[in-house]
Amino acid sequence: MKPNNFLLPILLAGVLMTSCDDFFDTAPKDALSSATFWKTESDAQKAAVACYEDWVSPATGSSEVFFADCMSDICYSFTGSSSYKYVGNGSATRSSTVKYYDYSIIRRCNTFMANIDKVPFTDSKAKDNLVGQVRTIRAWRYFQMNFWYGGVPLITGLPQLADEAKLPRDSEETVKKFVYDELDQAIRELDERPAARGRIARGTALAIKMRSALYWGDLDRALSAARDIQGLHLYEIEKTLSYQELFSLRGRDSKEIICSMQHIPTTEPFGNTIRLFSNQDGGWASMVPTQNLVDMFEMDNGLMPGEPGSGYDPIHPFAHRDPRLAQIIIYPGRDWLGANGQMRVYNTLDKTIDGKANSDYMDAGNNATHTGMIWAKYTVPISQYSASLSDDELCPILFRYAEVLLTIAEINVEKGENTDEVFAIIDELRTRGGHIAVDRSRYAIQAKLRELVRRERCIELAGEGLRRADLVRWKDENGKMLAETLLNSPLYRMVGTVDASHPDPAMRAVIELPTEENQRLRKLEDRSFYPYQRYLPIHQEQLNTNPNLTQTEGYD
Repeated sequence: MKPNNFLLPILLAGVLMTSCDDFFDTAPKDALSSATFWKTESDAQKAAVACYEDWVSPATGSSEVFFADCMSDICYSFTGSSSYKYVGNGSATRSSTVKYYDYSIIRRCNTFMANIDKVPFTDSKAKDNLVGQVRTIRAWRYFQMNFWYGGVPLITGLPQLADEAKLPRDSEETVKKFVYDELDQAIRELDERPAARGRIARGTALAIKMRSALYWGDLDRALSAARDIQGLHLYEIEKTLSYQELFSLRGRDSKEIICSMQHIPTTEPFGNTIRLFSNQDGGWASMVPTQNLVDMFEMDNGLMPGEPGSGYDPIHPFAHRDPRLAQIIIYPGRDWLGANGQMRVYNTLDKTIDGKANSDYMDAGNNATHTGMIWAKYTVPISQYSASLSDDELCPILFRYAEVLLTIAEINVEKGENTDEVFAIIDELRTRGGHIAVDRSRYAIQAKLRELVRRERCIELAGEGLRRADLVRWKDENGKMLAETLLNSPLYRMVGTVDASHPDPAMRAVIELPTEENQRLRKLEDRSFYPYQRYLPIHQEQLNTNPNLTQTEGYD
């Protein structure tokens, strides 16, 4: 399937669907009129494709997949790109917050819905499939906004005047019902298989149904959607490629991927590859994994680092760990094939090497990785990308089958059902990454099994943008959001040195134990989280535009 057929019309279609109005694009002055455009199936196809552009997030496009975990405990942004850092450390305000509140794509979808019946189709199923794609995109945008803001104006028509679109918030339940109804309708309309890689088909709508229902706590609905995805018999866990290769260009057509965001060099490139790498390779290190994530990995014997008999050595924290750690994170001491085509030992801990300044050092500049690590996902090999790291075919994965299985496992645990299936799912994901199967005797009670499934979900999906939502929806034994604990303490990093001569890359990093003397160097930032921060603040520019829109409670 050639993605070119999907992406090339975007430039034209974007013009057709764009407007100049400063609120909800209510009075387009640079768009073709319905009298001249909505005539043929080709017109309808172009209009549908226009709805895809940046549909994941109007603010950061498909880069949202990478940025979003910076709002959690497992990823860090030093420079505060797009304000994800401020949400993560609890300092977000109405002037420094992520901009999920955006109706530009919803306007495109509403325009499509208002005009599609003007177009004659020779095949009604083709029309239904197009409508289902656009309906799914609109439902996704409302799901995103409703989950993060707790009720937003629900606009499904085309206000002709800006004042007609300046509406107050609808309730969270009202918007949720709309999302659910739209997705159920779209699932009936959509084809089972996508017309091209990146196009929405039934599996994508079911995945959004599953994720939205899981996030909102409607477990039966989420489980039903997950089972329906299984029933399509289109997706499976990738076994031919390694876990790491799944996130490279080699993995673009894996059967594990339900939907990924498509990019083509020059035509519709992914322009933020540069943010994944550190400065010696010409990158900006805008979103990097944290020590908190490293600490979540088991040892290779299945025990957690703090457990007796685990064999954990805090001076060599990367040694004898779950093999998935090395497939998810590039940590100091690793062998690394750089942008210059030369192999080097990745050393972010030493300020100088052989008396010369080390540009890999974690404090070498604003564009260095300040945690000392970068993601292995999507970065290996760097040679698959352009020299500028800004004109690339990188296709961030939005939904994959592993999330489906983890959703089933989580719901089974919460219902106290199908324990054997839970273990089978976790074992399948662990062993495909080279780790050992679970010792079932260690997880014989629900609380321990819940802990396992939550940890495995974090490890499997790390760097894919789901962690913040998990932290605000998961509760501890006292009914508190996990975010209230995990985002309410300082964020620390390791300090130490790298022994490049050691033959084992996992043993090269020699880490200093925490002391009062090194605490200043170890500490990245203070963090706080209060219950009202379950929801995000709406940016002031949106409040200025719509005087009937109220700020999220707690941020006034």
